Amino acid sequence: MIVFSWGFHDAYPIHNGLHFSVNGYLHQGEVEVVYNDGADLFEVHLSDGRVEADVYADCLVRVIDGLVERCDDYKGRVSEEYNLTIHK
Repeated sequence: MIVFSWGFHDAYPIHNGLHFSVNGYLHQGEVEVVYNDGADLFEVHLSDGRVEADVYADCLVRVIDGLVERCDDYKGRVSEEYNLTIHK
């Protein structure tokens, strides 16, 4: 479900990976997740030129979330955007 918080859309397969668009708090644009055969790991490429290499499969969602959505004041931004009251 976390993928949908990124505004995930327009996904299609590419050689050894997946290309999709996002509309997150930290990144709006294109993302490519590519499997690196030699390293047996993944690379995450953002359209702004940032690359996160050597990502294990079980860490992909967390890494992409940190690049695309999860900002320092995430709870506050979500609360403000959706007019929510967050109880501690």
